[in-house]
Amino acid sequence: METLEEIKARIEAAVQGAKVTLIANASPSGQTSLLIDNEHAVAVAEFLRDDSQLRLDYCSNVTGVDWLDRVVKTKVKVKKMVDDVEKEVEEVREESFPGYLETVYHFYSIAHKHGPVIIRTRTADRATNVHLPSLTPVYRSAEFQEREIFDLYGVYFDGHPDLRRILMWDEFVDFPMRRDYREPDDYEYEPTPHDEVSEKAREHRASLQ
Repeated sequence: METLEEIKARIEAAVQGAKVTLIANASPSGQTSLLIDNEHAVAVAEFLRDDSQLRLDYCSNVTGVDWLDRVVKTKVKVKKMVDDVEKEVEEVREESFPGYLETVYHFYSIAHKHGPVIIRTRTADRATNVHLPSLTPVYRSAEFQEREIFDLYGVYFDGHPDLRRILMWDEFVDFPMRRDYREPDDYEYEPTPHDEVSEKAREHRASLQ
């Protein structure tokens, strides 16, 4: 299979205007991925699936990631006047990065028996702009997994054919996989009207006697 650098170059040549960034992975797996801009994500996925050399025809899994707001500290050397003498001193600078939500797709080729190629898409923030393009129209196997990310992270997948909760009940108001999620103080609340169900069960048992 081609290198990610070569795949990146071919994507940019084939999908006009696509912005593709190589994202290094410092973990032991060392799996570098491709960050795709949201506007061209569907077109890029179609290219990866249909290109004769790649034929990435199988999406094995889709996962969500929650990145909180963070501050990164870096040490820099600057020249300053110290006791009327210019000296090079070390300073710590802080840079703030807003949080975002991310989806990670793993693509394989069953036809050519290679992969994975990992692509990412990111939301603008964690609050209001949490929309991403759905890749389900390109890879049907992404349908339930995108629903799970919607359910547990709160990402709205534009273009998804059936976007609704898959694990939590409809009345649930939070997203359990977000890193700032707090468990409720009690678990008394359930959407099922237990008293009504219990009464029906008692009536049914009585009718059998």
